[in-house]
Amino acid sequence: MPDLLSAFALFATVLTLSALASGLVERAPISFPMIFLGLGFLLGERGFGILSVGSHDVTLEVIATLSLSFVLFLDAVKLRFDEVGQDWRVPALSLGPGTLLIIGMVALASSVLMGTGLIASLLVGAILSSTDPVVLRDVVRDTRIPRSIRRALSVEAGMNDIVVLPIILVLIAISKAEAGGVMDWLIFLGQLFIVGPAAGFAVGAVGSWLVNEVDARFRISREYQALHGVGLVLAAFAAGTGVGGDGFLAAFAAGLAVSVLNHELCDCFLEYGEVTAEITMLLAFILFGALLSTLVGTIALLPVLLFALIVIGLARPLALGLVLLPATMSRGARAFIGWFGPRGLNSLLFALLLVHGGIADAERLLTIIGVVVIVSVVAHGASAAPLAAWYGRVRARETLAEEREGTAAGLFRPEAGEVLRLTPEELAGQLEGPAPPIVLDVRTSSQYDRDATRIPGSVRALPDRVAEWAASQELDRLVVAYCT
Repeated sequence: MPDLLSAFALFATVLTLSALASGLVERAPISFPMIFLGLGFLLGERGFGILSVGSHDVTLEVIATLSLSFVLFLDAVKLRFDEVGQDWRVPALSLGPGTLLIIGMVALASSVLMGTGLIASLLVGAILSSTDPVVLRDVVRDTRIPRSIRRALSVEAGMNDIVVLPIILVLIAISKAEAGGVMDWLIFLGQLFIVGPAAGFAVGAVGSWLVNEVDARFRISREYQALHGVGLVLAAFAAGTGVGGDGFLAAFAAGLAVSVLNHELCDCFLEYGEVTAEITMLLAFILFGALLSTLVGTIALLPVLLFALIVIGLARPLALGLVLLPATMSRGARAFIGWFGPRGLNSLLFALLLVHGGIADAERLLTIIGVVVIVSVVAHGASAAPLAAWYGRVRARETLAEEREGTAAGLFRPEAGEVLRLTPEELAGQLEGPAPPIVLDVRTSSQYDRDATRIPGSVRALPDRVAEWAASQELDRLVVAYCT
């Protein structure tokens, strides 16, 4: 456990190094998780011996709890059900059968290669089916990748944890035999899925409504509105845990209440909350790096490295390849989605639940999961920029099916039927008339760059941004889309 001076030094390191390295991260095949996980290794007992962290370390538990609570709350707050309603097929497929397939394949590999028992194998499979939005962040922000593909990845990453977490909690209860008879299980599941989330939802609903009402009457400064949002996260976690449920599910439910009830939290909180979450996540990476530097030497590396390759390079690509068969996209897009399912901080946080839950052989499971996370952080962090650049070059050469869609759900829609068309002569006549139409150039990037011909007065909009363009316009004239 770090002393006061070490804690101050760690915070100083996170704050200063993240700022200094931000430019490098944007330009080089490297990521923040790679930097801070590596820094933890260097500072750990197997490195310079500056930082000593154990799996039961209170500091690690506090930082991990704060980090996961903030991530779940913010994921829920940022959910927009009109958008999720459009993209329902992606979470339904990737988070339903996709997740179950990944859990099954990873559990089988864990049992064969690592010799884990049935429940332990399922726990490893569930924990390693979590897609980390922190490691994935650089990918979903890169505009060289078609928006529909980025949207598919971001929807999955934003909703993945709330699907995986209940599975992990139930498996932990089974492993510890906390619930025996049918009634015991009904009580346990009721607390887990109803009572705890209900308490969190109530905290989110009442807390967000209260701050809006008070702000409307007495004016609350932005700084204190930001602090109020942080208080909601902590209060929801405490309420969910206090009624016998799970604090993390309660934190998600609190954020869900804000989103469902359309209670606007000050944007200052979203900014402050994201910064706070970022600090805790990077600090958690350092602490986990120091912990793993001690644990990695306790297991045979060759089997676990082979296991990591199966988890990252086979299980997810195969599972997602199967569930995305109905989608209209290029082979490169399928491979891209299959590859970018990085394991990161969330998997480590879930693995820590095993330790604090008293699961048998929990530290060995944490070590196995930790090695997979290290391999994933390095492999996905180093490949993000090169693969995004490759995708951009492919788009420049040819038109891809996924370019024509702005949402993930659009990838599953059938081809559009017959639409009203105008001949060039008809369009020319209308352009010379008293109410000329808006000519919208929606050619794909490769078509637009290859052909220098432009219709005079036309407006340019990428095909996956047409809906956004239309929403920002007062369309009192006919719109003619030009795509070839």
